[in-house]
Amino acid sequence: MLTGNWPNPPHPEEYAIRFDSGRETRILIVPALFDEANKLRHFIVETMRILDGLGMDCMLPDLPGTNESQLAPVEQDIASWHSAMSGAARHFGATHALSLRGGANCVPDTIPALRYAPIGGSSVLRALLRAQVIADREASKNTSREDLLARGRECGLVLAGYALGPDMIAQLENAELAEPGMPDIAQGDLGGAGLWLRAEPDHDQAQAQALAKTVQERLR
Repeated sequence: MLTGNWPNPPHPEEYAIRFDSGRETRILIVPALFDEANKLRHFIVETMRILDGLGMDCMLPDLPGTNESQLAPVEQDIASWHSAMSGAARHFGATHALSLRGGANCVPDTIPALRYAPIGGSSVLRALLRAQVIADREASKNTSREDLLARGRECGLVLAGYALGPDMIAQLENAELAEPGMPDIAQGDLGGAGLWLRAEPDHDQAQAQALAKTVQERLR
């Protein structure tokens, strides 16, 4: 496993994890968004390790404004993430992409993409709003999804610990997934419940094996 940076001009370099031996199949991993990215990170790195063993290179770039990024999260939106992933695909010479969950909204248009359990931007936003309403209720605050959304459209807001600008709110609300160029990978194809449903980050080696095997079969 290699770690390092990749260029995202005109912004500072971003961090990436790679299994890269210059092989023919080179898969750009587009991570899940927000809390689901944290819950699925161990899972996807282990999936990459298996893909490496199956003879495929894979790269997991950070989305700008996340993890080690120097950019402010509140300045990011779906368009900037899509542009960054397109740039990462060019930099790494990716032949295919594999997105996780809401990452499907940020997949480059220039390479074939597999989407694992994809969800649209509105579903991502709805989950964040729901989590914030629950957190507010536990803190004895009376907020509603509608109130939060109205405020977010105007000036942005912090949802479930994530600072979202008004552009991100608007783009999540209106983002629609394109028709898949390749059949999507459903959670049922892996067996068991999705790891994003668990309260804390977790891993399931059997699911990682199943995802890697499915990717291998779909890319033949």
